Amino acid sequence: MSTLKKPDLADPKLRAKLAKGMGHNYYGEPAWPNDLLYIFPVVILGTIACVVGLAVLDPAILGDKANPFATPLEILPEWYLYPVFQILRVVPNKLLGIVLQTLIPLGLILIPFIENVNKFYNPFRRPVAMGFFLFGTVLTIYLGIGACLPIDKSLTLGLF
Repeated sequence: MSTLKKPDLADPKLRAKLAKGMGHNYYGEPAWPNDLLYIFPVVILGTIACVVGLAVLDPAILGDKANPFATPLEILPEWYLYPVFQILRVVPNKLLGIVLQTLIPLGLILIPFIENVNKFYNPFRRPVAMGFFLFGTVLTIYLGIGACLPIDKSLTLGLF
């Protein structure tokens, strides 16, 4: 068990800060106007500057014009859709492939309810939730790598 340091509410200095409405922060600074007027605009402008800088330094190029009469041999989705594309590609029955793809968001919806009675926040003390997470991560990486390979090597990842 870890030791949790709780504030001493009998301390007169802390009571004075709480009376002024300055007790929510470790430093005792209020969010208004310090954070909202001075910190957030700097973060927002910095983010916009990074995006504009990347757009200027590395602009997106236009590819070849689309030809509706020439379909490429292998059409691949964006990289983040490789695992679900692999499911649809490998499963012989396409209806079963769609059902397996719909199980993914349903599984993600169930994540907050897995082991929610466990009082620990440490992931190493939540074995069921950690097991589901590690299994899902390994399976996603496996399917993502398999989607990049030809269909005959996609399930074995070309290893055997």
